[in-house]
Amino acid sequence: MSTAKPAAAGLEAEVPSAPSPPAHGNLLALTIGSVGVVYGDIGTSPLYAFREALAAADDDGVMTRVEVYGVLSLILWALILIVTVKYVLILLRADNRGEGGTLALMALARTAFSRGAGITIALGIVGAALFYGDAIITPAISVLSAVEGLKLVEPRFEPFVLPITLAIIAALFLVQNRGTGRVATFFGPITAVWFVAMGVAGAVHIVDDPGVLNALNPWYAGVFMAEHGHAGLIALGAVFLAVTGAEALYADLGHFGRRPIRLAWFVLVLPALALNYLGQGALVLSHPETIENPFFLLVPGWALVPMVILATAATVIASQAVITGAFSLSRQAVQLGLLPRLEIRHTSAEQVGQIYVPQVNLLLFIGVVLLVGMFGSSAALASAYGIAVTGTMVVTVLMAFIVVWKVWKWPLAAAVAVVVPFLVIDVAFLVANLLKVHHGGWVPLLVAALIVLVMVTWRRGSHFLIEKTRRAEVPLADLIGSLEKRNVHRVPGTAVFLTSDPAFAPSSLMHNLKHNKVLHEHNVILTILSSDAPRVPESERVSIRTLSEHFSLVTMQFGFVEEPNVPQALQICRRLGWKFEILKTSFFLSRRSIRPAAKSGMPLWQDRLFIVLARNASDATDYFQIPTDRVVEIGMLVNV
Repeated sequence: MSTAKPAAAGLEAEVPSAPSPPAHGNLLALTIGSVGVVYGDIGTSPLYAFREALAAADDDGVMTRVEVYGVLSLILWALILIVTVKYVLILLRADNRGEGGTLALMALARTAFSRGAGITIALGIVGAALFYGDAIITPAISVLSAVEGLKLVEPRFEPFVLPITLAIIAALFLVQNRGTGRVATFFGPITAVWFVAMGVAGAVHIVDDPGVLNALNPWYAGVFMAEHGHAGLIALGAVFLAVTGAEALYADLGHFGRRPIRLAWFVLVLPALALNYLGQGALVLSHPETIENPFFLLVPGWALVPMVILATAATVIASQAVITGAFSLSRQAVQLGLLPRLEIRHTSAEQVGQIYVPQVNLLLFIGVVLLVGMFGSSAALASAYGIAVTGTMVVTVLMAFIVVWKVWKWPLAAAVAVVVPFLVIDVAFLVANLLKVHHGGWVPLLVAALIVLVMVTWRRGSHFLIEKTRRAEVPLADLIGSLEKRNVHRVPGTAVFLTSDPAFAPSSLMHNLKHNKVLHEHNVILTILSSDAPRVPESERVSIRTLSEHFSLVTMQFGFVEEPNVPQALQICRRLGWKFEILKTSFFLSRRSIRPAAKSGMPLWQDRLFIVLARNASDATDYFQIPTDRVVEIGMLVNV
């Protein structure tokens, strides 16, 4: 069962568009497509993860065989326990009617509480905020690590690494407004070639030192951690770089479905990653000097340039995936009342999920460019990477516990037995990554803190705005009763008044009566609700209740991945008895002018932040796709 709530403070509901349900088409096509979108990020981790983990483990300047085995064992078992067991086998089952991701899980967990779901909302806010922190680091470290391969081709290219990286990043963000539909066609095949190339490059070097296969034994991981103390914890933080991107498995569930994602992982992605990491380990054991960049040194000289080009393409794809994920997350955050309305542009007439969010794109671009300029190398950026992802994973597993226990109705002991081991692993990785805070890890934490501040301010401000306007509102039933007894001048046609609370007369209705002193023949009080379910069946989309001879109450529901199209939804009313005609209908919206009050529930600085957010929210007329020539906006002043 899903719950619904008013989708926005005041009169406008906030329901973003979102991806269509996963296609039930060709399994092979969906599997290859998932390789590009779902596994782009984790597929670029071999560029730097093993190198950085070895560097962190080498606390005495002497790299031993057991240390190489230990680091490799940690990486391989992280892939097995975190990605394979936790995400692929367990979390992919915790879908919200086919949708995954932090906010989808939050919405699902929230259904377990009839009241007091504050803990799930708080977890959702933190998880979403940490994702944005990760979203600015992934393009920076991925593209930079690939372009750094040019230094191996020709050392004189080193001064050009940074400018080339910035040029690629700039081009990537500039083309976002054109849509990713055509490019996405090539994402899967290119990334599939990338995984095959990685696997082959690693496999041919395992024979350099077959003893590297000992790393498959988890005993070496345990010995490494037991013997290295603080250095082992630092190395564990670097090991986590190998599983960054695992959240995409769950977040992209709605795009491809459970089976294609699992098939791609077991058939292609996991074997390729394991072979490549083992190959890097064997290369370092047989040629210790290759520790500087074991990934690119896996390939012979003649293949180095093609591998750098392929790596760059793979990192661009990984970056594109995280940018698209940020757009999708922003839509859901708007609908769930965590952010103000954002401008959302559809870049495809066929695929609803292909969107462009200008504000998010610009902020991500600025953040990525600043990171590249501040850190200058993938090795330096590696210190900033991981904290946001581990934090998101901890949040995810906590919400998964609520779902397993409360929604799936598992016994508490069983839920604890399944979830707590993964929580322990995630917390261990989080602690290890927190050691890197002063080396750059503060960056994603700062970004996440700012996002949390924005989301909390928007939620609190929206609450106070509703409370302030409600004090001056008249109960709708009382107003209708009064109007039906009075001889009010009526004009032909239908008037639709949007409101978030149908119990009270909309402000636009009251001001229309005050200034125009007329009523339409038919008046509709329209309330738009947002559901905790991703999609609402058409049979449940609209409900109509007659309040009087001249007044009706219409309620619409949209899921958190659905596109808000008010005129289209009103067409359903035809089947319910209301002969809706758009050309004879006027939509009345209130446009609030907000200013800080002398006494408010928030500090003055937070009042001002909320006002800035409200003023920069996108236009409700465009957002709900209401024809502009049918809209009447009535202004009002509100102090909060």
